[in-house]
Amino acid sequence: MDSFDDIRPYNDQESKIAMERLLQNNEFLDLLSSKNNPFKFILFNTLFRYLSRPLLRRNLSKILMRINNVYDFQEEISKRLVRTLDETTSGYFFSGLETLKAKKSYLFLSNHRDIALDPALVNLAMRQVKRETVRIAIGDNLLSKEYATDLIRINKSFIVKRSFANRRQKLEFLKRLSQYIQQCLLKDKCSVWIAQAEGRAKTGKDFTDTALLKMLALCKSKVESFSDIVDRTNIIPVSIAYEYDPCIKEKVSEIYAKQNGQEYIKSTSEDLDSIVKGFLDFKGRVNVTFGNVISEGIDTADCLAKAIDQQIHSNYCLFPSNIVAWQSLNPDKKEILVELKSKWPNEDWLKAELDFKNHLISCLSDEFLKIAIQIYAEPVNSRLMYPI
Repeated sequence: MDSFDDIRPYNDQESKIAMERLLQNNEFLDLLSSKNNPFKFILFNTLFRYLSRPLLRRNLSKILMRINNVYDFQEEISKRLVRTLDETTSGYFFSGLETLKAKKSYLFLSNHRDIALDPALVNLAMRQVKRETVRIAIGDNLLSKEYATDLIRINKSFIVKRSFANRRQKLEFLKRLSQYIQQCLLKDKCSVWIAQAEGRAKTGKDFTDTALLKMLALCKSKVESFSDIVDRTNIIPVSIAYEYDPCIKEKVSEIYAKQNGQEYIKSTSEDLDSIVKGFLDFKGRVNVTFGNVISEGIDTADCLAKAIDQQIHSNYCLFPSNIVAWQSLNPDKKEILVELKSKWPNEDWLKAELDFKNHLISCLSDEFLKIAIQIYAEPVNSRLMYPI
């Protein structure tokens, strides 16, 4: 049987060894002492940037001595994440958790807005209801450094490979990935988080990639149907919404370049910078809603995608920022606006408009501003595909 050693998360013993590797990794230590340290908000003190390598290694060693296993590592992260969210949000809210059954494992399939914070919030929700944290699907495009691979695999993440020499190699890996996810759910009794499509939804449009859903069924036997896989996978759509996107300027820049036929060249530190901004910059209110298990009568990837999208769009929390953006593009849709605003009876809408305007100042030019407004309005467009 495939052990999946090259992609699975580390076990407790492997995690201890990986932490020792981190202590000896000069590139990792140099990053911790740099201004752009992306880990300062979860595990490592911001004062580290002023320490030399030997002092840094000694201080980091003291922290890691308290961590004996994966649970300890995630416990340390969770405490610091809560502190960070308290400082960078106006509140974060979870709903739908009451439908989760204690001894059941689920495939949480969510929209994707933030590289690291999306799965971190799902894990925080799991801890809130005393459930085991999930195993997280992470693309290997984020793992160009050995220390990054060690950190994410300590944190119960498994690797999704993106680059292949040929189609056959790709198909073989996707089949293994499908088998691994089923092993997590059925044998290991561990829930899994995966995004509904590759990469973040930078345009604000949250739609499920059918190729992802077809991958889930690659493990089925000759006598099994697509619906058999759906029924045993326990798919729960998850809607993740941020009132303000800390990375809006970067997303707009990329969209603007592509719309104008320009090649968008991502900087080497862009993903790390996005992780830092996602955790440390202001997000306003944050909402994570867990939907219902999808089962029965789903016999194709297209049908499954529609069922997932309907729940993600219907459960998505439309914040005042979304409504204000949509209003600026649809000022004549009075009845719909009244209905949308009725969900926020205590909201000061003049203040909401001013706050949204101030948030978008960072987008600078009129062309950028139009794109940013469209991004914030898109969740409303998606929601209006279904009865309010």
